Amino acid sequence: MSYDVIVIGGGPSGLMASIAAAENGAKTMLIEKGNKLGKKLAISGGGRCNVTNRLPQEEVIKHIPGNGKFLYSAFSVFNNFDIIDFFEKLDVRLKEEDHGRMFPVSNSAKTVVNALINKLHDLKVNIQMHTVVNAIHYDEHEHTIILANQEKIRTKAVVIAVGGKAVPHTGSTGDGYAWAKKAGHTITELYPTEVALTSKEKFIKNKSLQGLSLKDISLSVLNKKGKTIITHKMDMLFTHFGVSGPAVLRCSQFVVKELMKGQNEVSMILDILPDENEEQLINSVWIDVEKNPKKAFKNTLKGIVPERILTFILTKNNVTEEKKAASISKETIRSIIHDIKHFSFKVHGSLPLEKAFVTGGGVSIKEIVPNTMQSKIMHGLYFCGEILDIHGYTGGYNITSALVTGRLAGSNAAYEAGYST
Repeated sequence: MSYDVIVIGGGPSGLMASIAAAENGAKTMLIEKGNKLGKKLAISGGGRCNVTNRLPQEEVIKHIPGNGKFLYSAFSVFNNFDIIDFFEKLDVRLKEEDHGRMFPVSNSAKTVVNALINKLHDLKVNIQMHTVVNAIHYDEHEHTIILANQEKIRTKAVVIAVGGKAVPHTGSTGDGYAWAKKAGHTITELYPTEVALTSKEKFIKNKSLQGLSLKDISLSVLNKKGKTIITHKMDMLFTHFGVSGPAVLRCSQFVVKELMKGQNEVSMILDILPDENEEQLINSVWIDVEKNPKKAFKNTLKGIVPERILTFILTKNNVTEEKKAASISKETIRSIIHDIKHFSFKVHGSLPLEKAFVTGGGVSIKEIVPNTMQSKIMHGLYFCGEILDIHGYTGGYNITSALVTGRLAGSNAAYEAGYST
């Protein structure tokens, strides 16, 4: 059995690669080891599928801190706005939400997944489900895909779109790295990104803040010299093992990279009231204290920050619940406000890669042609999606990268197989 293009992996990049190859006339087979196509798409955006982001190209690339600049060439061929057009041509109407995130009007990921599957059927792509690839045999003129049942399928071009190692229940179990290595490719060190962080801090261990959710805070990661590496303003959550939530997920890769350098712990600074000026806050609290000296000091601060973290900060500053405002010094107020604006804590690790949303590391982009996704090492070999050493924040950025690289890989695989793009 022989095909022009074989795509391995039925995630977002593999689906797009298969469509692109078939649209360009290539006889295409899509191989998926699982029982469903588009599993990652189906769970993205809380099951609503955040297909891409409408921010300007520069902004989108900024939100892909893991080698996003590599995508400049790819974006000149097919970008986030082309993704929007692509889906609207498939009758998937999209709507824009906060921060440029694009969702189907139906609010259902099934709409997106079904549209892609219907397109594959229209293009007569041969879809092989429950099909495990054991090995790829690379040859001078064509390659051979060897299945678990020992069946051999020849192809002029192969697209590896099997994802990384994050969210393994969707089928991303790292199968593709061995096939890439066999072709001579370098796999950069794999690590979790968009992942919850663990901490050995006493307040984490005794669960005093467990379950506390904070809105619109500012969270920073410091290097070992105490300088800020990155800051994100979003929501966060204290858990039984450490910290989680959107701001933490965005900061996580910077923490993990610091830990990979050999540090035992990384400092983080939480600003609970990022829009408030520290001095102005101190003065307004002091004025309130002078006006209401008999009031319990805690009530003076009530409503400024959530009660649980307020109680924690007051206890840290040796201020009891009953203590009257009159007995609080300006120095104590300064210390309390400083803790609200600079709540410092250490993190010591992260949840494992299998629990992360996105894989950091992968097939080295130095060995990939940026405007085709073709291997620089092996003819007829293409990579797309999360197997590449490219990763972004959640918010449609990773799916954008997957769809863009998938589009280029599929169309150029068809071109190499003898079909014009």
